[in-house]
Amino acid sequence: MKQLLGVGSRIKHPAYGDGVVIGIDVAAYKMCFMHYGLKHIGKDTSQWEIIEAIEPDEPITYTEAEKSLVKIIRAFSDITEVVPLGDRWTGGVMILKPEDPSLKPKEIPIDAFFHKIVMVRDRLRVMEQRINSSKLEDEDKVNLQQYITRIYGSLTTFNVLFKHKEDQFVGDKGSGD
Repeated sequence: MKQLLGVGSRIKHPAYGDGVVIGIDVAAYKMCFMHYGLKHIGKDTSQWEIIEAIEPDEPITYTEAEKSLVKIIRAFSDITEVVPLGDRWTGGVMILKPEDPSLKPKEIPIDAFFHKIVMVRDRLRVMEQRINSSKLEDEDKVNLQQYITRIYGSLTTFNVLFKHKEDQFVGDKGSGD
């Protein structure tokens, strides 16, 4: 008897590459592949290699599947999501003015600075995922997670640049960062 896969199971298909089960129909799995998008693959196939099997359970909502898929894509890619800059900062310039009047101030377009901040955030998320999926002891994972949380807290200064609150940095709420 074939092993039944639940939503979130990861497989390697010979034609489509790495994929994730995002839905289950009567005779097929709804799979999402990094380079080929959504495909329906028959449950009776033996062409793939199961990387991580998750037991099937009660039906999952589309929203839950979408959140899982976003988490999986972030874990396995270096894709930077598009995060909008707050409207009031569009086209703005950040000026770094030294105390010494003989030195020239440096002007940096806010959107270029903002892009770098978003890249830092995305790379922290990737690091966080890699720590969580590593073979480190749980205590070591917790210690590293605490450092990442503090880094997020240090970066909350830049939240004023984000258009949407859900894109902002969130540190340890009890630390006073």
